[in-house]
Amino acid sequence: MTAEHVEVEAAVALLRRFEPVMRFTRGERFYPMDVEPYVRSCSLWVHHANEEALCLVSRGDLTLENLAQQPQDAFGATHFLRFTDPQSFRELYSRGLRRRRASKHQEPHSIFRSGRGRLARVGYLSRVADALYSIALLARGRVPGEASSASSIHYQRIMSEREQYRYHGRVLRQDGWVVLQYWFFYAFNDWRSGFYGANDHEGDWEKIFVYLSESETGEVRPEWAAYAAHNYTGEDLRRRWDDPELEKVGEHPVIYVGAGTHASYYAKGEYLTELELRFPGPIARAADAIRSFWRKRLRQYSGDRRRSAQNEVPDLFLVPFVDYARGDGAVIGPGQEKEWEPPRLLDPASSAWVAGYRGLWGFYAQDPFEGEDAPAGPMYNHDKSVRHEWYDPAGWAGLDKVPTQTEALRATLEQRSDVVARCEALRTEIEKKSHQLKRLGVEVAAMRGQSHLAAPFRAKKVQLDALSREVDQLRAQLATDKTVSESLENYADRLQAGQREPARAHISRALQPVSENERRTGRVAEIWAAVSVGLMLLALVWIVMFQRQAITSALVASIALFAFLEASFRGRMANLVSSVNVGLGIVAALIIVYEFFWELVALVVLIVGIYILWDNLRELRR
Repeated sequence: MTAEHVEVEAAVALLRRFEPVMRFTRGERFYPMDVEPYVRSCSLWVHHANEEALCLVSRGDLTLENLAQQPQDAFGATHFLRFTDPQSFRELYSRGLRRRRASKHQEPHSIFRSGRGRLARVGYLSRVADALYSIALLARGRVPGEASSASSIHYQRIMSEREQYRYHGRVLRQDGWVVLQYWFFYAFNDWRSGFYGANDHEGDWEKIFVYLSESETGEVRPEWAAYAAHNYTGEDLRRRWDDPELEKVGEHPVIYVGAGTHASYYAKGEYLTELELRFPGPIARAADAIRSFWRKRLRQYSGDRRRSAQNEVPDLFLVPFVDYARGDGAVIGPGQEKEWEPPRLLDPASSAWVAGYRGLWGFYAQDPFEGEDAPAGPMYNHDKSVRHEWYDPAGWAGLDKVPTQTEALRATLEQRSDVVARCEALRTEIEKKSHQLKRLGVEVAAMRGQSHLAAPFRAKKVQLDALSREVDQLRAQLATDKTVSESLENYADRLQAGQREPARAHISRALQPVSENERRTGRVAEIWAAVSVGLMLLALVWIVMFQRQAITSALVASIALFAFLEASFRGRMANLVSSVNVGLGIVAALIIVYEFFWELVALVVLIVGIYILWDNLRELRR
């Protein structure tokens, strides 16, 4: 057996040892699959700017081998796959009608129920933004809603030929870590059409990584796992292996998969995911400043405290969607009803398509927001640049600055040794420069008051002041380094004693499912959330058309009514009363300032004058 085969077998064994258990949500129709049968079911297309898309390889003739060739490549070209063919409206409507009829005969345990509406969890501004986003989605009309049904039929046909569940794996070493990459490919992302989400698109690549440390004897131990969820990156994505939130079955991490989105979560539940609407910078900064003043200075708030504290983007720029990761559907993994097939390795050396195909893994919808476009492969971004997580998986999860547990003590002791050496060098330099400072001080003192030495005196005085500042900075640096050295020594002692910092110390914004209390809302409140924005617009039209002569009072009355109803349904009447009181106080203060401006100025000057007079007289009495 060649060394290459031994290396491949070792990689597969390591991947299988820690391969995940995936828990899906009821109603999910697409599961992780091998790319090979998917590619065989696709056609390959290319789109050049200002031209119609051209079919390069027909369905049935496409393989992973000729996919890597990527013919007719040029500047500005976008290659993409098509899993389903364009269909007429009549065909899409008939397919959708058949799907809806078939869903009536499904087993109750396999039907998805959305539960409480997402709009009941957010305020008016987010609902308005959601309405605008929905209109924009209709206007740009990229992926037909029934395309998910067509993709489901194609996917079921592939599964009927051979039912298999497979992930794509990669093993690499970086910065002392052994990184296990698990990439999951889905034939379709049906978040919008299947689960009331933001987008649909053909093809979907998702991933989780497991980070191992390796001892001097070659034994590996898991230390971290990082789950990809939408566009989140960095330290918040990862959990330490002993973190209670990281559920495991033996050595297999458990993933709760978002319905339709296939995002990966550590805990089951429903996640409020916000889609950012990009507004011009000045408007965004102005809104953020107003919100900051209202919340931080006046200690008022609206909406979700937790979300606003973690997100620098103003709430009105966010459209809320729910990502359902309930874990009440199918389960795939070792020891489960559905088990993994051996992984397909993502090795560019032996699988040319990994590096050779830089196109999209589904339909190119030319969506300006890219939400309806298929994703690029595991190695590339949409713009064909190499993914951060591909070339720097440790940095992607914020582990490029974290040593493995095996390396931690050695790195700490080495760093303390460097700091101690730096302290010794600082002491030597401080002693030398202090001696120079005293000699220069004596020279300046000797020259002081000598008229014929005025010019050299000023030059020496400048030199003396500069040297004094330099010595002061060196002493401050020495004091800091001594403190750091002591901290490193204490940290080394804790490591030697087997102590570690808290498992969640690195997390600044943890993705958490919506709490049970937030999901408990009456049916009336849910209906109100659904109709409130429409009613507001109708009320506005009625005021403009029939109450134009009293438009100000009518607008104020309608705003007050809608605010009262909103606060009542969401249980925030106390917050409303507090906010109204603060707002009225601000308005009253502005009116007083406007009406009595010069009187107020005179009063302030009078108070300042009396205080100065009193303070000066008090000083004379001492």
